[in-house]
Amino acid sequence: MKKIVLSFVTVLLALPMSAKVTLPKIFSDGMVIQRETKVNFWGTAKPNADILLTTTWNNYTQTVKSDKDGKWKVAIDSPGAGGPYKILFNDGEQSVLKDVLVGEVWICSGQSNMEMQMKGFKAQPVAHAIEEQLNGADNFLRSFTVKRNSQLHPVDDVTGSWSSANAQTIRDFSATAYFFGKQLRKSLGVPVGLIVTSWGGSSCEAWSRAEWLQAYPETKIPQKEEDIWSKNRCATVLYNGMLHPLLGYTMRGVIWYQGEDNVPRYKTYAGMLSNMIKGWRADWQQGDFPFYYCQIAPYDYSLIDWKDNSALLREQQLKVESMVDNARMAVLMDAGLEYGIHPRKKKEAGERLAILALAHTYGIKGLPEFATYSDVTFKNDTAIISFARSKEWVYFEHGTSSDLFEVAGEDKVFHPAKAWIDRNKVYVKSKAVKKPVAVRYAFKNWAEGDLMHDGLPVSSFRTDDW
Repeated sequence: MKKIVLSFVTVLLALPMSAKVTLPKIFSDGMVIQRETKVNFWGTAKPNADILLTTTWNNYTQTVKSDKDGKWKVAIDSPGAGGPYKILFNDGEQSVLKDVLVGEVWICSGQSNMEMQMKGFKAQPVAHAIEEQLNGADNFLRSFTVKRNSQLHPVDDVTGSWSSANAQTIRDFSATAYFFGKQLRKSLGVPVGLIVTSWGGSSCEAWSRAEWLQAYPETKIPQKEEDIWSKNRCATVLYNGMLHPLLGYTMRGVIWYQGEDNVPRYKTYAGMLSNMIKGWRADWQQGDFPFYYCQIAPYDYSLIDWKDNSALLREQQLKVESMVDNARMAVLMDAGLEYGIHPRKKKEAGERLAILALAHTYGIKGLPEFATYSDVTFKNDTAIISFARSKEWVYFEHGTSSDLFEVAGEDKVFHPAKAWIDRNKVYVKSKAVKKPVAVRYAFKNWAEGDLMHDGLPVSSFRTDDW
């Protein structure tokens, strides 16, 4: 009897191992791949196997060989925008990706204001959501939402699936990403794929690798599971669980909406976000891809007992533009909510990110610019503010003056000031300050910005560094 069992086992071991080509979940039916480039695919199969890969847009078959562990990777030439197509993988057993579109792919990341779906949070709706459900169906606008996953060490796969926009699925799309993608669809006329990897309340540190945080010794890097004090705020855990598995997926660029969690640590944010952007680019190995990000919207942080002024974080966010190439910020000074950290105006957020992408990545001319504070001069009792990127001149949204300016003298005490505009310069003065040395605009947690340029808000700013 023992001989019969041993013989049976020997026969089983002698049979060829069956291991159909397996792909990470991001490569699945309904996916969107980046057009007119070399697109990376990877996965596993039988060890040392020849895998035939056939693309139906050109009926071309190429061969890639798996290594001794069954791992393989290949880059294929993608066509111009179109589809749907099929991609076939065969190592003796065939796997097929169906309904594949070719177009523009963007990674969408951050914390709750990126994660916030079109259906909103409980008692926190998204403006225009019902309208989009009724009218926004579009088989060529697709989204893949990465399931939340906090990990001590980098993992190789995510959980999620691709879905196209229709009345049912739009409710579950990231609202900011949806409005961004919808505008790209309209302006470019090509399929758009949005890969959303975000987690509400997450910190910038959580999306970073340990090496990028070395300049910040106060940041604790977890060494074992017990060190993970927060699943979404602890350093490195979301990079490991929700970004690392996507590295190498060929895309056009990144949109980012995060910063609220870092308000109490605002002093380090510009450097930390800059390091993160550069690190993502190095790990992705796709050059200095565009990185467009939202400035956090105004909100009364005293409602959650935070004592720091969020305008200091917004100031840090603006600095990143000058620290990192091909990175630009969408200003949301007029799109906040005094009593809610999740503003309803996600359409403004998404469309302003789209303006940046269309102008700076796709080269569409004539789109408006976000004007920025440039410099200040003082003449007697009046401060005179100049702006960059303001060829159309700045203006006040609600008339000829604004209540959001303050001035201070050498005593560093700020007083409300009168502000008016003449030929693209803002003039500011206060009866309480005879010799001003500093000006601030909307430099507080909550302010509904009213300084505009070409239909877009100007960021809060200060001329001092006190």
